Amino acid sequence: MGLADRIAGLMGRARADLADLVAIKSVADPRQYPAEECLRAANWVVDNFAGVGFTELSLRPTSDGSNAVYGSRPSDKSDAPTVLLYAHYDVQPPLDEDAWRTPPFQLTESDGRWYGRGAADCKGNIVMHLTALRALGDDVPVNLKLIVEGSEEQGTGGLENFVENNPDLLRADAILVCDTGNAAVGVPAATVTLRGLVNVVVTVETLNGELHSGMFGGAAPDALAALIHILATLRDDAGNTTIAGLEHGQTWTGAPYPTEQFRSDAGLLGGVGLLGDGAVSDMIWARPAVTVLGIDGPRVVGSAAAIQPHARARLNLRVPPGTDAVKAQDALIAHLHAAAPWGVRVTVEKEAIGQPFEARTGGPAYQALATAMQAAYGRPMTTLGQGGSIPLCNVFADTYPDAEIILMGVEEPLALIHAPNESVDPGEIARLAHAEALFLQSYRR
Repeated sequence: MGLADRIAGLMGRARADLADLVAIKSVADPRQYPAEECLRAANWVVDNFAGVGFTELSLRPTSDGSNAVYGSRPSDKSDAPTVLLYAHYDVQPPLDEDAWRTPPFQLTESDGRWYGRGAADCKGNIVMHLTALRALGDDVPVNLKLIVEGSEEQGTGGLENFVENNPDLLRADAILVCDTGNAAVGVPAATVTLRGLVNVVVTVETLNGELHSGMFGGAAPDALAALIHILATLRDDAGNTTIAGLEHGQTWTGAPYPTEQFRSDAGLLGGVGLLGDGAVSDMIWARPAVTVLGIDGPRVVGSAAAIQPHARARLNLRVPPGTDAVKAQDALIAHLHAAAPWGVRVTVEKEAIGQPFEARTGGPAYQALATAMQAAYGRPMTTLGQGGSIPLCNVFADTYPDAEIILMGVEEPLALIHAPNESVDPGEIARLAHAEALFLQSYRR
């Protein structure tokens, strides 16, 4: 029986595994869900990877209070390369549960997809690893290491600090970071670039307190209007991000993202245009992009006829490869101050920062993966960028400069990760498990 047939026979178990994992409410924020839920998920990972030959399995405390699962499975070949398998067991909160068509913590099949929080991001990748290893059995001619973290979605840096403090423990020749995905269902891809990020909170102050808009409006400066003015300067009329000091004309050289596919994937309303003067792939993978995440101001319902004395907004700036995130942060802060009208007071709080990442490709691990993807999917592997940030990749690159870092996974646009109605296509679990199994069989340094 070939690998593909063995994996097909394992998919019932894969579904049961994913149902078990999705049922664990492993949101790594004790203000929302009990910490015991993350501990349950971590122990589930330990128990199941013990069943595929891993030893030294243990929970490793990290600096942010989460537990990472570590294990190893050595090969009996003296010259075997080492492959590190990565995933995370924590998930995003379900957000608006009323927006879910199915219970968020109950794996539910609908129209051929499996729905549930974490089904794709990233519990589907944990199940994919297990399915590949079960299909291989004893035929794994490489040394394996495993790290499954428990606070990736919180961005608190627990595993990043753990890697820096334990460099020899996770040292490997190839690192499979399984937390991204394909261009579309059935279209295999490796993610080769990640945008970095800068988060800031900008506050505008104008008055000692609220004033009656009838008595003082027209001369007294409105903090909310000043904030709106500042935010409007962050984009031009075409929608390009135009922060002074940042380039915004870069182009993407990898596989394109077709416009109509993007419109469908993003759920654009009819007649709404796309932002920017570049191709979709330029705008989301190669150029800076600023987003207003939230604004503090009076609610419409119950608002009074008053001039606002202060207002603030939380901003997210995505930073493309080739741009230093610290310089981008400085440019954003300088722009916000320079754009302030009427002499209003502006303060900017630095909230978060992460550098962009660009993988080195062309090595033996990438070549082996491309061959495995071709065999598993029946079509060539392409390369993608990703607008999201995974700071751990930069830590891996700095700590293990000779390692090949490969980003892949079961996610794709229809998975709606981080949103209500997250789902995974079970065919992606099967095909990617097949590709990973072939890779582990064939990879040589």
